Amino acid sequence: MDCGSGGVGASGSGGDHDSSDLSRRKKPYHRHTAHQIQRLESMFKECPHPDEKQRLHLSRELELAPRQIKFWFQNRRTQMKAQHERADNSALRAENDKIRCENIAIREALKNVICPSCGGPPVTEDSYFDDQKMRMENAQLKEELDRVSSIAAKYIGRPISQLPPVQPVHISSLDIRMASFDGYGVGAGPSLDLDLLPGSSSSMPNLPFQPVVISDMDKSLMSDIAANAMEELLRLLQTNEPLWIKSTNDGKDVLNLESYERIFPKPNNTHFKSPNIRVEASRDSGVVIMNGLALVDMFMDSNKWVELFPTIVSIAKTIEVISPGMLGTHSGSLQLMYEELQVLSPLVPTREFYTLRYCQQIEQGLWAIVNVSYDLPQFASQCRSHRLPSGCLIQDMPNGYSKVTWLEHVEIEDKTPIHRLYRDLVHSGSAFGAERWLTTLQRMCERFACLRVSSTSTRDLGGVIPSPEGRRSMMKLAQRMVNNFCTSVGTSNSHRSTTLSGSNEVGVRVTVHKSSDPGQPNGIVLSAATTFWLPVSPQNVFNFFKDERTRPQWDVLSSGNAVQEVAHIANGSHPGNCISVLRAFNTSHNNMLILQESCIDSSGSLVVYCPVDLPAINVAMSGEDPSYIPLLPSGFTITPDGHLEQGDGASTSSSTGHGRSSGGSLITVAFQILVSSLPSAKLNLDSVTTVNNLIGTTVQQIKAALNGPSS
Repeated sequence: MDCGSGGVGASGSGGDHDSSDLSRRKKPYHRHTAHQIQRLESMFKECPHPDEKQRLHLSRELELAPRQIKFWFQNRRTQMKAQHERADNSALRAENDKIRCENIAIREALKNVICPSCGGPPVTEDSYFDDQKMRMENAQLKEELDRVSSIAAKYIGRPISQLPPVQPVHISSLDIRMASFDGYGVGAGPSLDLDLLPGSSSSMPNLPFQPVVISDMDKSLMSDIAANAMEELLRLLQTNEPLWIKSTNDGKDVLNLESYERIFPKPNNTHFKSPNIRVEASRDSGVVIMNGLALVDMFMDSNKWVELFPTIVSIAKTIEVISPGMLGTHSGSLQLMYEELQVLSPLVPTREFYTLRYCQQIEQGLWAIVNVSYDLPQFASQCRSHRLPSGCLIQDMPNGYSKVTWLEHVEIEDKTPIHRLYRDLVHSGSAFGAERWLTTLQRMCERFACLRVSSTSTRDLGGVIPSPEGRRSMMKLAQRMVNNFCTSVGTSNSHRSTTLSGSNEVGVRVTVHKSSDPGQPNGIVLSAATTFWLPVSPQNVFNFFKDERTRPQWDVLSSGNAVQEVAHIANGSHPGNCISVLRAFNTSHNNMLILQESCIDSSGSLVVYCPVDLPAINVAMSGEDPSYIPLLPSGFTITPDGHLEQGDGASTSSSTGHGRSSGGSLITVAFQILVSSLPSAKLNLDSVTTVNNLIGTTVQQIKAALNGPSS
């Protein structure tokens, strides 16, 4: 349409004005001279990305504007990238054609193959998979039969089986391969069916992360919820007052609930009004020794998530990937996950969450990951915890470091009161708060950094770890030991337990399971744990357990024998974060060593150990795969009791609790024992009594040593 033809509402003067604007906006086209292009090309070969000083020099030399120089290099880089992509595509296309031709030739050749055994046609791929499918169905039916038989046995008094009855196996002593119980011999006694131990279970119960059907409408709703949660998270992480105020006690950030409700009103929100609902909100920040993209990759993988936080996350499963996000950055990735969080004590119940985990790259080098509860109707009655928008902001820093700001915001419905020993710690928000997440992340990132270091930092007293590969193998073995220990101590819904009366008011929690994992000894494993309080600082308790000179004072199984450290591997900046190989003196078990890992941060500490025979240790020290070395660890967890906590609230992985003026320590002691190497064996009641007495004696010796004048 001609603008100057006098259309509706147009005038001649208006048309002239528009024409003058067009002519004024139109810029003359500039073509570079051959000399300019030659000079620019030679510079491009030397430096495709010139800095501002180089561009200014070129502009003066070639009599061009700096912007022209800048745009020429940008266009040249784009052109070069396109040329490389075209060349790569041509090479890939040729390779693809070659593979396709080879595939056709192989298929034609397979049509004429004859079986050398029977002279007939070979077994087809479909027949192979049919056979595998029948084997899997057979195994499932066998498991179902065993489960039904165990249930029926509870009611008729004997197991149902078509096989001839097997005589009960009586265990005269606990398996000496994994632990030595000097002075605790177990005589033959009445046998007990594994499933008849009150509250115990020999098989994994049906956990609440079974597959669910999610419609397109549900996915759309999940995307909206995740986007809104991300907006709220970013505002909570980047805003101080009035949302956050500083605590007068310890200087930590405290969420102002009135301001929060006013800024983020929620429809039909009855959570804050119920007397059984508690709100926990905490925020913390710190620097970790891992780049942002690596952190994002670990956070968005449920298996890596458990490996990164073994002391906090007992179970994590991705139920469904709603959106995969961008390849390589995870930006836009949305997952529906099931998560179970724990405190390493039998006195604190776990917290279950069905959450949407959403990752978004805010800008170059800056990511945000938000977690928010999503109520699935079929599991609504099982979860007593509701996660409001929580998560972290990850900012890349130089030298491979990242700054992480963490937020935890949950609503908890306490159906049963928290045990008095942990009441202050849990109600203050420290048990599951942001500081615990961040300090654990800092410590674990330091551990991964030590694992990647090629140069050895091993203090090897006897030359037993000859190579960096052996060092890494030992670190992997120790990490698996710690993960196994954390699984056995927690109160996860994946295993039920029973509590025995003991010498203290808490009692001993006992669980039994049949072990068949490659990294555990096969047979029946008995786990027992208890928690007690001492008026001693967590740092002093940790030093007591870690020092090999004081080990005879608490290690009942050592029979008072001294131990010597023969190898030491540092796995963090704090000297308490390390792996040790210990050898006992004056013992009949000369072929047994003790693998021990200790770790500490401001939220608490662990000392985990496990007897390992000498050939197995040699396998790991030589750098071979340690995945199949059987481990049955025991150990201790030390946590501040939450009384009179003081400090500046800073989170550093080198912190050891010096910023706290705690009233004492909460100590959990846990043992695992291989009762029998036969999975079909009966559990001997005397074995339960033995482990109960073992824990009772250990607790008494610890109290005597730490409550004495020397403490």
